[in-house]
Amino acid sequence: MISFIGNRPALQIGRYQVIDYGTAWLDDSLRRAASAANHPDFPFIVEIRSGVVEYLETKCPLRLLQIEDLFDKVRKMLVKIGCERIAEELRPLAPPVTVSLVRAAIEAGSGYELAFFEVLRAELEDLRSAGAEEIRFSGLRESVMVLRCTGKWDKRCETVSREIEEFLKSWEKVPA
Repeated sequence: MISFIGNRPALQIGRYQVIDYGTAWLDDSLRRAASAANHPDFPFIVEIRSGVVEYLETKCPLRLLQIEDLFDKVRKMLVKIGCERIAEELRPLAPPVTVSLVRAAIEAGSGYELAFFEVLRAELEDLRSAGAEEIRFSGLRESVMVLRCTGKWDKRCETVSREIEEFLKSWEKVPA
């Protein structure tokens, strides 16, 4: 049997699923919407977040919930309590997402470094459009080994590793 943290459903963000997530991103999203609606001192952020968490943990019948569907529910909740302007400004913001560089390398194919960067760029764009701002990466060394078609780390692996790191750093600087 699969056990979910706090009995919350997994969240679908693009083609990724996030299971273990906190709630700070909900607060951030609500604060941004309140500020955009000219209510930067909106006092009910904690209460709304608590209502969303209660829904996720006790009332949501789904084991997998699309992030867009969750934000639709939050918008409806805001409208119901008379905060239509904030509801209009609410934009999806996802919890932190971890991207496997190994998966991108396997999808691109061994020896196809340019394809790897294109696969990775497309994944990052999809995640950003789904509301992901905090994106973490795993498997750098393993992805380099797949791309280089080698079982032994060498100088060329170091070069590819630096290229990937530079790509990821430059991606972080690109405005969402």
